[in-house]
Amino acid sequence: MNALESATPQTDHSSAFGGVFGRMHTASRRSVITEKQVRVTRLDALFAMLHANTARFVAAIDADFGHRSEHETRLLEIFPSLEAIRHARSHVGAWMRPQRRSASIWFRPGRAKIISQPLGVVGIIVPWNYPLLLAVSPLAAALAAGNRVLIKMSEFTPRTGELFAELIAQHFAEEDVAVVLGDATVGAEFARLPFDHLLFTGSTRVGHDVMRMAADNLTPVTLELGGKSPAIIGPDYPMQKAVERIMVGKLMNAGQTCIAPDYVMVPEGREQDFISAARAVVARCYPDMANTRDYTAIINERHFQRLEGYIADAQAKGAKIEPLSAAVADPAGRRLPPLALLNVDDGMQIMQDEIFGPLLPVLPYRDLDAAIAWVNQHPRPLALYSFENDSGRRDRVLSETIAGGVTINDTILHIAQENLPFGGVGPSGMGHYHGIDGFKTFSKQKGVFYQSGLNGMSLFNPPYGALFERLTRFLIR
Repeated sequence: MNALESATPQTDHSSAFGGVFGRMHTASRRSVITEKQVRVTRLDALFAMLHANTARFVAAIDADFGHRSEHETRLLEIFPSLEAIRHARSHVGAWMRPQRRSASIWFRPGRAKIISQPLGVVGIIVPWNYPLLLAVSPLAAALAAGNRVLIKMSEFTPRTGELFAELIAQHFAEEDVAVVLGDATVGAEFARLPFDHLLFTGSTRVGHDVMRMAADNLTPVTLELGGKSPAIIGPDYPMQKAVERIMVGKLMNAGQTCIAPDYVMVPEGREQDFISAARAVVARCYPDMANTRDYTAIINERHFQRLEGYIADAQAKGAKIEPLSAAVADPAGRRLPPLALLNVDDGMQIMQDEIFGPLLPVLPYRDLDAAIAWVNQHPRPLALYSFENDSGRRDRVLSETIAGGVTINDTILHIAQENLPFGGVGPSGMGHYHGIDGFKTFSKQKGVFYQSGLNGMSLFNPPYGALFERLTRFLIR
């Protein structure tokens, strides 16, 4: 391969967005440095774009879902998106500064540093469940790191995607940030582009495909997937308090949240206590479940039928279905009232797949050893929730299980901490972003050693003689 061939992407991109990628790639190689002020300006533009168009995004997301609670969109998408931008804007200068590292004693007075540089062109594949937040949050991190960014929006939220594409085009040069719209075929073509880094948020199944396609170009990937996130209620923790936090976290976006509690583990014999408390929480939060504007619809007919299929499969295999509301399912409006399921086992589909809906299996456990063993016998989850006042039991759950992230005595909230990394482990994903961890993910942390004018390296030059032998014996002592 000659120098000209190695300087350009090796894949032929005939699509329109392939041309955009090519221009981004060329620009990223022509101008490797992205000054702080350029990064700040881009973050400011993103903030202004989102802030000025909040109402339009709320309306677009509502239309895409058939009904999405306006309050949830503002709380769960607009607010954390703005916070992610604010955080990056406030810290980007400090993140960019070279970091001094201690040089090995054998090479002093030489010095060592780490220099953070933009990777170049970052790709972001956005899911449908939080189409604004999961575009803006990684975009803010990638812009803070000085990259150019190409974003593929979900075909299941077309109005949000069209609005986002329109506004990005108004606020950014095409070679800096651009948006791609289209179906799964377009998404596959997108994943095959030779990005300098690719972030995908979505299902574990599609994550396999994305990683395979990215591998053709040795593109490094961050995969934010999902899985079955457990909530474990300790024997001495107030049941009603735990149930309130679990049900609120579960029913945000009607359960269509990657870190929603996927099943709950309660001390043996307290299953009905949980059911009773859950019904009280649902009645208090959604007093008119059939008509409330605060409860979100299931995104589309396919996913509504998928959830009904879980219910039918579990019931046929012996599960007991416990309605948590007097409301009944509304297929026309794709409203699915919350249900708890008892007597579930691993042979049921609902215990094999990530639920992504308002269905909650309730599993009894005999003691903490049994609860921890159950979690560890299953694929590592994206999130884990422990409700414990006993510090010893709490520390055991933290130290003896592995999950992408944890909230203690509540749900969801670890994802809202910009100073904590967010990411999965094993089948629930790989890599991290948010805050400085997102900056590092989308940067090359380049190690640099500065040799001193006064140094002893000449003592190790050939021809190797007696002095070299004495020195190496001392070093390898």
